Amino acid sequence: MSSLPINHPLLTAGRRLAQFVLSPLGAVTMVAACLAVAATSYTVDQTEQVVITQFGRPVGSAINAHDGPDGAGLHFKLPFIQTAHTLDKRILEWDGPPSEMPTRDKLYVVVDTFARWRIADPLKYLQSLRDERSAVSRLDDIIGSETRNVVARHDLIEMVRSDRERVVTLEAALPDPNGGQSLARLPPIQFGRRELEREILAAAAPKVTLWGIELLDVRVKRLNYRSGVIDKIYDRMISEREQIAERFRSEGAGEAAKIAGRKEKELRQIESDAYRKEQEIMGEADATASGVYAAAYASSPRAAEFYAFTRTLETWRQTLDRDATLVLTTDSELFRLLKRIEPAPAAAGPSAPAAGGPAAPAAGGPDAPAAGGPDAPAAGGPDAPAAGGPDAPAAGGATAP
Repeated sequence: MSSLPINHPLLTAGRRLAQFVLSPLGAVTMVAACLAVAATSYTVDQTEQVVITQFGRPVGSAINAHDGPDGAGLHFKLPFIQTAHTLDKRILEWDGPPSEMPTRDKLYVVVDTFARWRIADPLKYLQSLRDERSAVSRLDDIIGSETRNVVARHDLIEMVRSDRERVVTLEAALPDPNGGQSLARLPPIQFGRRELEREILAAAAPKVTLWGIELLDVRVKRLNYRSGVIDKIYDRMISEREQIAERFRSEGAGEAAKIAGRKEKELRQIESDAYRKEQEIMGEADATASGVYAAAYASSPRAAEFYAFTRTLETWRQTLDRDATLVLTTDSELFRLLKRIEPAPAAAGPSAPAAGGPAAPAAGGPDAPAAGGPDAPAAGGPDAPAAGGPDAPAAGGATAP
């Protein structure tokens, strides 16, 4: 390819343009051209929406406000006459200041709320608010006022519990001294905090549409109690815990009393059964002994007399000692053996020993001769003192053995 001649028109035009640009007039012209382009063009980001105003009044529709051909990209306007106002298209955050407000049950709480909103109508928003700071100020008023109204219409429990469907583990019911709701059982939840947040959103959303704002959501970030309310709540919690502890102690004492009662009942039952068994055994033993005694007593007349004799001696052993003093009549049966001894019946043979064995003494004492022996004086003989005579000691006297 051949090079262009030096006097070619294109080369000549280029040299003249370079000389013009490098000249002072050319520099001024280039700067003016750049300013003109900057004044007549603007770019719109995907996260922005633009409203064009001419002498302060909106012209046309908002750019990139909705999906359509007039969206993000490079756009042009009249320089120095029209102004492009850029607004955020994204979801914006509102974080309100904590506010103290009363509930329906006259308890003061500090509610801290936050919300999410966006610019739904850029033209109306620009005409009424102009900037985001004014919008936040209006949201403070509207959302704060509606939050106060909703909280004042409900009890504190509705704000504390997030959902009425939530299942809460409750203590056993404690009786209320005033006859009302149990202190340990929570009152029924009709709405819950989620429903209250929806009420706040439903009440505030129509009011902010006047400014071209769409309120998307309102939530309670934090719920605090006032200092006096906190003390009352703590006192109530302490009282409830004390009542529950007292109920547990009373139930424990009741169970202990029941156990002690059962123990005492079982112990008495065991003692009663043992006593009954003992009495049965003793009764059987007494019956057996009585049968043996009766059989021995009825075996012969001498056995009956011997039984009477042994029982009399046993009675003396148990009732008489050195210091015993008895006052009895002369015909008392107690000292019958001391007053007289009945003679023994005659033996069957001349050399038969007395009843009771060859060496057995006669009844009445170890030194007494056998009843009816050759040396024994006749009963009532001249040498025998008369029963109750002057030399016989008085029955039951002081010298009676």
